[in-house]
Amino acid sequence: MKSLLALFALVALPVMAAEPTLYGRYEYIALPEIGGEVLKAKMDTGALTASLSAKDIETFTRDGEDWVRFRLATKNASNKVFEHKVARISKIKSRSDEDDEERDTSEVAKRPVVDLELCLGNVKRTVEVNLTDRSHFNYPLLIGAKALREFGAAVNPARRYTADKPDC
Repeated sequence: MKSLLALFALVALPVMAAEPTLYGRYEYIALPEIGGEVLKAKMDTGALTASLSAKDIETFTRDGEDWVRFRLATKNASNKVFEHKVARISKIKSRSDEDDEERDTSEVAKRPVVDLELCLGNVKRTVEVNLTDRSHFNYPLLIGAKALREFGAAVNPARRYTADKPDC
């Protein structure tokens, strides 16, 4: 019987160790590969992917692979141009009028997706981030459900900035 209980404890241990870290609806996130910028991010469980505010987005080919060059579209951003290998192109379906059932007003926006290192508190993870102009939003970085899973995160929408400043 003791052997059975010990075996059960060993099997259950990884489940117990996988408790998510609780973050607020908004957190500071550093971008080590993008000049170490620290941005305010919205943690959004309703979005699937992460999005970074970028402008002058231009795809090109280097050594037979797809790459993208862009500038950050954030307050106080430098005019520096960043280049990254494209992981994939995402297709985002948006509706201009959801109440109009008679005609399909959906459009598909194609966005380059890059694998970027993000630092949240003292945790660094590489996540897929699509590039789009978010300058009209309050938060230049949106962290979606996929990235939240990478960080082992849970979100308490009643809290803000619960993680320490990024230190990776």
